[in-house]
Amino acid sequence: MAISKEDVAKIANLSRLEITAEEAEEYSKQLSEVLEHVERLNMLDTENIEPSIYAIDMKNVTRKDEVEPSLDRKKVFDAAPSVENNGFKVPKII
Repeated sequence: MAISKEDVAKIANLSRLEITAEEAEEYSKQLSEVLEHVERLNMLDTENIEPSIYAIDMKNVTRKDEVEPSLDRKKVFDAAPSVENNGFKVPKII
């Protein structure tokens, strides 16, 4: 399926894009090549191919949830500029 320069100009107009005649000709060729490729893909026999979500096998890549030592709360609050009710006190921002 070929896309004409006029089709490209119409699409550009609908998209509020300004393109030159040379650009319209180049885009016409490029879009026609894309559509030809899609037509070739449509000719492939996919009857017995199971649909897949991912192109490659996916597996859970998250780490195990394990308890680990963390920062000492007293040391952290001692280093903070302002602490109130076991939390950091920050200026009110509206």
